[in-house]
Amino acid sequence: MDASKVAEPMARPPELTCFRLWPTSPELRPAQADRRWMDMTRERFAYRCIPLSIANASGWELALPFAFEAAWYGADEPNAVQFRSSDPRIAHFATSHFGHGVITFHTGWLFRTSPGWAVWARGAPNWPKDGIVPLDGLVETDWLPFPFTMNWRFTRPGVVSFEKDEPFCFITLAPHGLLDAVQPRVANLDDDPQLKAAYEAWSESRAQFAERLQARDEDAVARKWQRTYVQGRGGVEDGAPAYHLSKRRLQTPR
Repeated sequence: MDASKVAEPMARPPELTCFRLWPTSPELRPAQADRRWMDMTRERFAYRCIPLSIANASGWELALPFAFEAAWYGADEPNAVQFRSSDPRIAHFATSHFGHGVITFHTGWLFRTSPGWAVWARGAPNWPKDGIVPLDGLVETDWLPFPFTMNWRFTRPGVVSFEKDEPFCFITLAPHGLLDAVQPRVANLDDDPQLKAAYEAWSESRAQFAERLQARDEDAVARKWQRTYVQGRGGVEDGAPAYHLSKRRLQTPR
């Protein structure tokens, strides 16, 4: 696709239309920032990493309508993956279509996007699952007249469990039509004196704060960590970035 033809539409917010294919299509909902393993970190310190929680919530997720187990016996044939669930829909919802330890989910949705925009389908970010990994797919939903599937691959023979309401597919939008036109440029930090000064000031401040924490400085201990990123501070002439998020709340499909 010619990037010049999609540059103008991409200057506007893209459209995402979600066509339900079945009366019982899985729930499509805004992704959540919380993660069970992040909740269990000491004082929930994992949530101090704003890029982590923003990534968690930067899309919409499809939720499993029922729980099931899948077992892979290590062979390449499709029947080497077996499914077990109390819900009879499992036979049409999750299959071993490709073999090689791959589980294929039928999403029940057909997505359409603005010209130049694609759906990036993947597993929920920062949601580790032992024994199996989600496979990413970048889908040209600005023209595609049929749905895509979501695939997961076992990392070793064994049994994995999926819980009811667990996200099995996470979708976000990507400016597919412009990526080929991006020309990365390598530069030295000395080429941008203002950025270099801001970086050095941040580096010195971080080192000083770490020293104060080590020395059990009362104020540093009370603060626990620097909130430079959370507050959008550092390296900005007017004191605030043009765009900054510390939390993301996407809209519910309607």
